[in-house]
Amino acid sequence: MSDDIPFERNFDSPAGTMETVSPLVRRMVAGNRGPFTFTGTCTYVVGRGDVAVIDPGPEDSGHIARLLAALQGEHIGRIVVTHTHRDHSPGARLLRAATGAPIVGCGPHRPARPLHAHETGGGEGGGDRDHVPDTELADGERIEGDGWTLEAVATPGHTANHLAFALPEENALFSGDHVMAWSTTVVAPPDGAMGDYMASLARLGARPEEVYWPGHGGPVTNPQRYVRALAHHRRQREASILDRLAAGDTRVAEIVPRLYEGLAPALLGGAAMSVLAHIEDLVARGVVESDGPPSLGSRFELR
Repeated sequence: MSDDIPFERNFDSPAGTMETVSPLVRRMVAGNRGPFTFTGTCTYVVGRGDVAVIDPGPEDSGHIARLLAALQGEHIGRIVVTHTHRDHSPGARLLRAATGAPIVGCGPHRPARPLHAHETGGGEGGGDRDHVPDTELADGERIEGDGWTLEAVATPGHTANHLAFALPEENALFSGDHVMAWSTTVVAPPDGAMGDYMASLARLGARPEEVYWPGHGGPVTNPQRYVRALAHHRRQREASILDRLAAGDTRVAEIVPRLYEGLAPALLGGAAMSVLAHIEDLVARGVVESDGPPSLGSRFELR
């Protein structure tokens, strides 16, 4: 399915254990293993003594308790959130309640486009509509601590409000769910948008960081090469969708089995939404026609 991408799925970091992964970065994996979360959400701690915590994960009091125990004697100055899916942001409120530290980073949850009739939003992991940061960071804005800096990098696509965070002291980037070493990213309308996702990939590919720390799984090494592979894969997927439409398929349900042969049943819903995201982008670009607002039940044909 994605043989063109050099995935790295050898990741054995145990949930609930704080590990040092670089001089400035520690990681603790939450215990929310699943088909879309891999071994669990990666919570990162940046700095020593005066620290920032990135993506405290789901609403899991046990994970927060283990995080606090591992950071005993240190000061949590900021709680940083990349995006508002329920496997990333609800833990921020638990951590704020326990420490008084402000939540900064992405803004409230929002769709990437206006909702169609009968849509409620959602997407992979579900939207965390209770997320309200104390400070919303715009692209390029920075927060600082003792020996570390985090710079917000707007990377919409997986969600409309997705932010990555550059750590210039280590030429590293916390990539959230936009780029992960273990899998491609789910881009599911209306939360996500394929055109935004591809533009954000291009933006990251032009940046200098040498390692990405993603929201799930291990680090992305040689990220510029990896980002090019992700973009190439998406362009190939788009070409395959156009081929299926040219062959007479008219619905997402007809296209998915042809493109994702042998895919685990638990992942078929995400695959369908990914195909829809590609088709929405093709409709917006005038390449494909739809019999109404693009949806899983719509009929599509080439222009």
